[in-house]
Amino acid sequence: MFLLFKNMASKNPPKTLGQDAQELEKPKRRNSSRVRDHLANERTYLAWMRSAVALMGFGVLIARLRLFHPPALQTPGNGWRLGLVFSIIGLLTVLLSTQHYFAVRHDIDEDTYEPADRWVILFSLAILLLGSGVVYYFFTAPLSPLSSFVFE
Repeated sequence: MFLLFKNMASKNPPKTLGQDAQELEKPKRRNSSRVRDHLANERTYLAWMRSAVALMGFGVLIARLRLFHPPALQTPGNGWRLGLVFSIIGLLTVLLSTQHYFAVRHDIDEDTYEPADRWVILFSLAILLLGSGVVYYFFTAPLSPLSSFVFE
């Protein structure tokens, strides 16, 4: 019984003025919902980075595949332009998503975060335009005379 009372007393010893100042200087535990918000922000940022890398890779792939043309075709075509646009959109995605990450991080810390639809709309329009460009380019690009795959 005495041991139990002693343990309870040692958990909450009387505070002195110096101990109160030390407690104020200790870092406070973060709210778990704020931590979850920051982790969700980081996951979203990493998803944007994966999308940017995929766009840049797809751009390089388009540009490189159009360089390997049969000798009968004298011009390299316009595939490199479409690949360049994909790569530029990928780089812009990196810049905009990094800026957005830090803006959301600040808003979470200030407890003023409101989701913005403009990024979703902007990125959706960019992908829609790029996808339309790929479909247009695929169906208007001249076929190689040496190709074994021919549309009829």
